[in-house]
Amino acid sequence: MSGAELKKVGLKVTLPRLKILEILEGAGEDHHLTAEDVYKILLEQGEEVGLATVYRVLTQFEQAGIVRRLNFENNISIFELDTGDNHDHLVCLKSGKVKEFVDPVIEARISEIAKEHGYELSGHNLVIYGTLKNGH
Repeated sequence: MSGAELKKVGLKVTLPRLKILEILEGAGEDHHLTAEDVYKILLEQGEEVGLATVYRVLTQFEQAGIVRRLNFENNISIFELDTGDNHDHLVCLKSGKVKEFVDPVIEARISEIAKEHGYELSGHNLVIYGTLKNGH
């Protein structure tokens, strides 16, 4: 996403917004980041952006549909770019590690359950909690 795309969703292009977006886009496989994670990365890059600003920008990104906020049982909110795909999450209660998965059988069953109860499905959020065995 570029500065022009930020403008398109109604956000002014600022250095903190661009830097935070860059961090989210470059996070690779471990792209589930807390606000604190983003803040630490900014500090490592020598950027002087306060934690309150990081929270504010992430909330603005969430409202604009750029990121999704996921709230897990351990009272931790993580953020990920909203790529428009539908995936679910596994969370290790010991390490806090988050892994994504997609299962067509689960997706089909969720649609069936919604239909059986007279709901038009607009989305769902499935989180499986457990303890990661062998650190894999």
